[in-house]
Amino acid sequence: MDFRPIPRDLEAFQQPVTAEDIEAISLRAFGRSVRVTSAVELGGGMYNSTYRLTAEGLDRLVILRIAPAPERQFASERELMRNEYATVPFLAPIADLIPRVLAADWSREVAGRDWMVQSHLDGAPAPDRLGDYPRDLWPGFFAQLGTIAKDVHAVRGPHFGAVAGPGHATWSEAVLASLHAIADDVVGVGLDAADVRKVADLAAEHRALLDEITESRLLTGDLWTVNTMLAAAPTPVISGVLDLDRTLFGDPAADWTIRMASAKKDERTAFWETYGSRGPSSPAASWRALVYEARHLGAIRLERHRLHNSDGVRDTYQSMADVLAKLT
Repeated sequence: MDFRPIPRDLEAFQQPVTAEDIEAISLRAFGRSVRVTSAVELGGGMYNSTYRLTAEGLDRLVILRIAPAPERQFASERELMRNEYATVPFLAPIADLIPRVLAADWSREVAGRDWMVQSHLDGAPAPDRLGDYPRDLWPGFFAQLGTIAKDVHAVRGPHFGAVAGPGHATWSEAVLASLHAIADDVVGVGLDAADVRKVADLAAEHRALLDEITESRLLTGDLWTVNTMLAAAPTPVISGVLDLDRTLFGDPAADWTIRMASAKKDERTAFWETYGSRGPSSPAASWRALVYEARHLGAIRLERHRLHNSDGVRDTYQSMADVLAKLT
């Protein structure tokens, strides 16, 4: 096998598996008629370890994604791969854009980690390709993102919270559970979580505002440019959507995609032309948006810590202080 892992420090969050592990995974997924000839680790993601596999006995490339070891996962990010697997049936409206699951194994008998084999999506990662187009073509890309988000948000859920569960009967319960898990994780890595806990206290005190959301909808959790593939075309055409492992059921306004679409007044405003209106503004909706921003900031703090970005971690405290000032 031509095995090409990415060299990483022992302290790095993402850790490779061995060539023998990949051979064992191939045996489980495809049987003895398939032999992996090449395994190249891809560096685009920051959570799972991802390999592009070439194999005798398969007529095309496949992607192997391997989850972090259980002890390396935050409580607020527990078993994201299993969550993505559970979400696949709910993503039927965009089934033509997402990879097909070819095999999955939660036994952890190989390398002590969950893994999933998926079909390989054609195209190039949008962060690598979008800049090759003139900026006057970028609005078309963001309009396509608006359509995708609209289609996903139209899917109704059976509960609130992560798709794979645990499910919650109310939106406030799901939001509070998420905030408490993030706070516990922040403390667990030796950082101050007082601001996250303060947001949780305020959310609990005013849970009636959260519970104005009575119908759960599917949220992408993490969809933006980094999770899309572009076709080889004269204009930006989204050919694939990747890594929808942070999906949850709840208020569409809480989705990362909505946060990013609202962040700047630039080409991304075309998102709203296809997504549609966010609905009438109200004091309750504005207050909820602040709670959602605090939740995003807590998750960002953890990710920046994982990436050893101390300056970025520090910035989240000022941003959270600004949110708390408005909440109180």
